[in-house]
Amino acid sequence: MSINTIVEELRKNIASFEKQVSVEEVGTVIEVGDGIARLSGLSKCQASEMLEFPNETFGVALNLEEETVGAVILGDYKHIKQGDTVKRTGRILSVPVGEELIGRVVNPLGEPIDGGTAFHSKKFNPIEKIAPGVMTREPVSQPVQTGIKAIDAMIPVGRGQRELIIGDRQTGKTAVAIDTIINQKGQDMICVYVAIGQKESKVARIVAKLKEAGAMDYTVVVSAGASDPAALLYIAPYAGVAIAEYFMDQGKDVLCVYDDLSKQAWAYREISLLLRRPPGREAYPGDVFYIHSRLLERACRRNKESGGGSITALPIIETQAGDVTAYIPTNVISITDGQIFLETDLFYRGIRPAVNVGISVSRVGSSAQIKPMKKVAGKLKLSLAQFRELEAFSQFSSDLDPETKKQIELGQRMVEILKQPQFAPMPVAHQVAIIYAVSNGFTNEVEVVKMKEWEDKFHAFLDKTKPALIEKMSKGEWDEKIEGELKDSINEFKKK
Repeated sequence: MSINTIVEELRKNIASFEKQVSVEEVGTVIEVGDGIARLSGLSKCQASEMLEFPNETFGVALNLEEETVGAVILGDYKHIKQGDTVKRTGRILSVPVGEELIGRVVNPLGEPIDGGTAFHSKKFNPIEKIAPGVMTREPVSQPVQTGIKAIDAMIPVGRGQRELIIGDRQTGKTAVAIDTIINQKGQDMICVYVAIGQKESKVARIVAKLKEAGAMDYTVVVSAGASDPAALLYIAPYAGVAIAEYFMDQGKDVLCVYDDLSKQAWAYREISLLLRRPPGREAYPGDVFYIHSRLLERACRRNKESGGGSITALPIIETQAGDVTAYIPTNVISITDGQIFLETDLFYRGIRPAVNVGISVSRVGSSAQIKPMKKVAGKLKLSLAQFRELEAFSQFSSDLDPETKKQIELGQRMVEILKQPQFAPMPVAHQVAIIYAVSNGFTNEVEVVKMKEWEDKFHAFLDKTKPALIEKMSKGEWDEKIEGELKDSINEFKKK
């Protein structure tokens, strides 16, 4: 090759050379420990911005101080040491979203932890987002059928509502939420189950049960295990609602379960104390109310102009010795639209789900019920309340007048039909039929202990001989003719 050719080639290369300068804002780790790092040199860092530590470890900036930045590290922090370099990513903490998450178990950063294939979503949603405003919302008027008789009849949940499930440990709080998810099969509802600080074995059991019931076909599980850092427990519910918002933006209805927010509050308290924020009541930081309000306000039913869709939230709170007046329970009660209170005494008496009808309430009321359920459930709550009062009174008196005795027996039958095994949600038409039969005295001659057997046979009879009637009630139809058909069906079954 001649010298001229070489010179020509060099000229071409020099002409095509472009100077590329990349500017990265970097800082230094001043101190690190307990999952918290203090950094200097990041003067333009934003709140909740993701920061990159060595070995592809990420953190989130939480404290923006005059000279330093306080960050929590997401994941293992043992390899990070004083003097390490930290880079700004310029990205606010966000989570991958999309259809590919359905049927998967992911951690709060959106990474799969179920042993399945990895997925690469092109869409990300920030985990913190301002809740939809008043003008974009509409009233709750469509039911979320939980499949649990006691709840659908007396404490109805509507699409876009926030209904708190509260009670001591081991009273069946998770069972209520899982039954509700299982019952959404065929109801055109996406479900997001967020496990916060639960044992890995418990989450594995829940996922196995959801798969067995065919519910993982429309469910995303976000799990921050008991052994995960406090930072992941804190962001888990926000990651769950960010995934739910992706589906709501497409006009779909989503059910979001947070199991449980007490553990999130504990994790946030731990992070805040390590970041040296001033403690308040029960050592929680002053903004512990705000972490739950900004999460739960994102659940709503949007109007047609704003794209429709809804997020229904079922937060779970664990009480200590039934104390609903503690700090975190009262906070969350004041944010939500009602609560389902599960009582230890009822649970151990075999009344399961152990719903205390007196303390439980739905602030949406019958507007979240279909017409047949509205008609039959009115008597139920009143009769149960009277029964609870008379039951306590009857313990002191052996001689009861016939009217009181009749009232107590009716109450006992109602309590018996409201008992329901776990993982056996009931279609709403069957609920209407059995509640109607009991509250109108059609079962007065059936012994209380035989009520369950009578009920099972009654449902089998309706399925076999009256499918058209069941179909009408399922669609929310109710008039004198349908009521007459139901009466005739009950009488026909009794003759048999």
